[in-house]
Amino acid sequence: MEGDQRSGPPAQSLLPDGHLVLWTLCSVLMPVLITLWCSLQRSRRQLHRRDIFRKSKHCWRDTDLFSHPTYCCVCAQHILQGAFCDCCGLRVDEGCLKKVDKRFPCKEIMLKNDKAADAMPHHWIRGNVPLCSYCVICRQQCGSQPKLCDYRCIWCQTTVHDECMRSSLKSEKCDFGEFRNLIIPPSYLTSINQMRKDKNTNYEVLASKFGKQWTPLIILANSRSGTNMGEGLLGEFKILLNPVQVFDVTKTPPLKALQLCTLLPYRSVRVLVCGGDGTVGWVLDAIDEMKIKGQEQYIPEVAVLPLGTGNDLSNTLGWGTGYAGEIPVAQVLRNVMEADGIKLDRWKVQVTNKGYYNLRKPKEFTMNNYFSVGPDALMALNFHAHREKAPSLFSSRILNKAVYLFYGTKDCLVQECKDLNKKIELELDGERVELPNLEGIIVLNIGYWGGGCRLWEGMGDETYPLARHDDGLLEIVGVYGSFHCAQIQVKLANPFRIGQAHTVRLTLKCSMMPMQVDGEPWAQGPCTVTITHKTHALMLYFSGEQSDDDISSPSDHEDVKEAE
Repeated sequence: MEGDQRSGPPAQSLLPDGHLVLWTLCSVLMPVLITLWCSLQRSRRQLHRRDIFRKSKHCWRDTDLFSHPTYCCVCAQHILQGAFCDCCGLRVDEGCLKKVDKRFPCKEIMLKNDKAADAMPHHWIRGNVPLCSYCVICRQQCGSQPKLCDYRCIWCQTTVHDECMRSSLKSEKCDFGEFRNLIIPPSYLTSINQMRKDKNTNYEVLASKFGKQWTPLIILANSRSGTNMGEGLLGEFKILLNPVQVFDVTKTPPLKALQLCTLLPYRSVRVLVCGGDGTVGWVLDAIDEMKIKGQEQYIPEVAVLPLGTGNDLSNTLGWGTGYAGEIPVAQVLRNVMEADGIKLDRWKVQVTNKGYYNLRKPKEFTMNNYFSVGPDALMALNFHAHREKAPSLFSSRILNKAVYLFYGTKDCLVQECKDLNKKIELELDGERVELPNLEGIIVLNIGYWGGGCRLWEGMGDETYPLARHDDGLLEIVGVYGSFHCAQIQVKLANPFRIGQAHTVRLTLKCSMMPMQVDGEPWAQGPCTVTITHKTHALMLYFSGEQSDDDISSPSDHEDVKEAE
């Protein structure tokens, strides 16, 4: 019957719609194609910029986002991303990269022969003048409107308005400003180059023109130290000084960089090491090699800008426990100029294996800070092993200290170094010392240990001879375990003071024990460790950053200008 017939949708409506399939494909493929196109365009722009960077005389560095309002030095337009010159401080957008070389040349580390060596002109760059600067002519504030034509000299850091420069500074010569006594002038290097061509090496006569106050500074920065601040610091120092004075030790080894000292006046050079205690030790080893080569008259004095985690040597010398950009780089240079010279003992640590291990060559280390065997060396060994596997995870001082705390807590439960007094024999200046039930022994050369803890003076009413780093004496203390180390660091306990000595010998009788020298740990089998005095290093002490616990001062030390 007709009433029983049921109506329904046409059969063809159950099939997929061709238009729906097309739109689905477009919605999936379009984002992929757009992403690929953007990536291709970005790659082309990067290749184009790299080609420009390679041909340019500026030291360009890409910047995705400037940290403060920035204007292009060429077109004066506001830019968010662009390129930054590490040597002169120019900031430009991508479209002006080809024009900037003609209008604003970069710093010249050496003058051309046709320029007057004794008449260095100002080298002006446009815009992005610091807000706190003032015009050298009218004494009014510069940089309040970055887009306007304020100028800065990249050598003396003088700032001036465009109108004032046109009227008063056209013929004025640059005196290199506040840091003239630290800068190696391009004219000096030009004269040195000419003297070498003439086979004349009497550089002292040339250097005498700059006066006795001239103490040129060499910057040795480790771009991988601590929180990876080294790369940014390299650029800031190049802006304030001659770029030829600034080295990245990961690219130029310290020994090669320090050869610049041989072109400078005798015993006048200062070196600023930007890195941790390990980087400082690396530089001091290079200086020792200079002594072996007969270059003692060129030995520099060494200051420290701490970028590492522990920085105990830096703390001992008054430079603080760590630098995080809290003071401007210009103030760092002022601190270096004000610092006083002192001596630092350096020690030879010889590890002679016993038994089966005696076939191996004895290990030799140079110690600046401390040697230890026991729980703190075990924590350093565990930390070092995990940092080698994933170095990117250990770029924060707070995280590093948290990792140390974890391994210290673990050792409190396991006590891998217990009964150390039964496994080690200790001799101080040839006399055997009876030890209590210890888990660790620490041999100190400097006042600080474990990231800022004073072990020898410590707490309590007992008086002990002050720990010094230039008296040829070592301080030896013991700890009862990882928990005892933690108590010492928060000043709730004292270490066990063993004594002072000129020579220390430890004989290890057990199968394996963790040891470390200045933060370099290893697992050691039966051996004899002998610690003897090696040499002195000339360091710079900054009293302005001296902590309350620092009792000794540089006035107590001998004059280090005498030849060793």
